[in-house]
Amino acid sequence: MHSTAMAARNRARGFSLIELLVVVTIILILAAIAIPRYLTAVQFAHATAGAELMRALDKAEASYIALYPQIGFSPNLADLGPYGITPSSTAAGLVDATLAGADTTADQGYLFTYTPGSGGSSITTYTLSAAPQNQTTYRYYYSDETGELRYSDSGPATGASALLQ
Repeated sequence: MHSTAMAARNRARGFSLIELLVVVTIILILAAIAIPRYLTAVQFAHATAGAELMRALDKAEASYIALYPQIGFSPNLADLGPYGITPSSTAAGLVDATLAGADTTADQGYLFTYTPGSGGSSITTYTLSAAPQNQTTYRYYYSDETGELRYSDSGPATGASALLQ
């Protein structure tokens, strides 16, 4: 009786090696399932942010041409920003400073390329594209003066790419 009580007391002092291995295995299995799903969610979030930034720039261009019809669309992205200043044609205050500079510094994992079209006395067309700059973004975007947002998951988007609904 005495040896049985002693064996039970020794067993209660800790976990066996087998129990620890089972717990570690369960944790590894859960991590193997959770990490890829987390990375997919991060990619989706960045792609959604890129689309929203494109829409914000399209709306800012529509506002810019309404505010400065003699100029037309903006000559460059920097002219759309920044907030919190007295608006002018070279600093319209329509987007924040980060987005206004997103043609040289990535915003939300995207680098934006803005190309104003030529026009007579005013700029009547433009193209805007967004290219992913890191592994957590995968979708390319394209827009122009029509405001239609197009995308591609396999390479740079163009005016012929699929329309984003």
